[in-house]
Amino acid sequence: MTGTSDTLALLIDGDNASPKIVSGLLAEIATYGTASVRRIYGDWTKPNLNGWKECLLEHSIQPVQQFAYTTGKNATDGAMIIDAMDLLYTGRFSAFCIVSSDSDFARLASRIREQGVTVYGFGERKTPRPFITACDKFVYFDVLNANSVEPDIRQDARPAAAAKAKAFPAKALAKPKLDAAALKMLENAVTASADEDGRANLARVGAHLAKQSSDFDARNYGFARLTDLVEASGILDVERSGDSPKIVTVRMKGKARPRPNG
Repeated sequence: MTGTSDTLALLIDGDNASPKIVSGLLAEIATYGTASVRRIYGDWTKPNLNGWKECLLEHSIQPVQQFAYTTGKNATDGAMIIDAMDLLYTGRFSAFCIVSSDSDFARLASRIREQGVTVYGFGERKTPRPFITACDKFVYFDVLNANSVEPDIRQDARPAAAAKAKAFPAKALAKPKLDAAALKMLENAVTASADEDGRANLARVGAHLAKQSSDFDARNYGFARLTDLVEASGILDVERSGDSPKIVTVRMKGKARPRPNG
């Protein structure tokens, strides 16, 4: 298992992935390290990739053009494999994240692991077993989707909150100005940083949030510190211990430590 300071290369097969997974994908990758290279491959002259364009700008993912030279042959796979080997030989990366449901990447994953580099795979449930088993860890798209907040949800959250504020102005003023996307990011960070008891050091939570989103800042939501934000979020229990420095830990509300069987 790699540490959170590791440098990663993220390579996405645009023909075998949907932009809907990106939010959950980047949140998952943040638990492994920092993706300093983010590339997606495909024929961008084709209409099937139009849905990706806005997503690429938002998440700083570099599109790589690969024309389909021959019908029935996947040139995208070849371009990804060549780039992956070039990146591997630089010796800069602790791990590769390969996003595809194509078995053609099984040999690539095996070759990278032979070099002593970790491989994380991401794909659909129908992904062939050879690719899944060639990876050190494989995560299914539906798991990523469960940790994602769709753009339309984030847009709809604002009018809903505004309507509620008009109906109950006094109660709304007491709540933090956090949208569904921010709260989901906070929940993901706490879950990823938690110990067996479900508690997470707030410093680790903050570091994870920074990797999820470079512009995440408590001040964007009207709070001076992350501590103030989590206390006002309504989804976390906060505990302080020690004197100097004071240690702050958090846990999702209602998630007590499970009791052992027997």
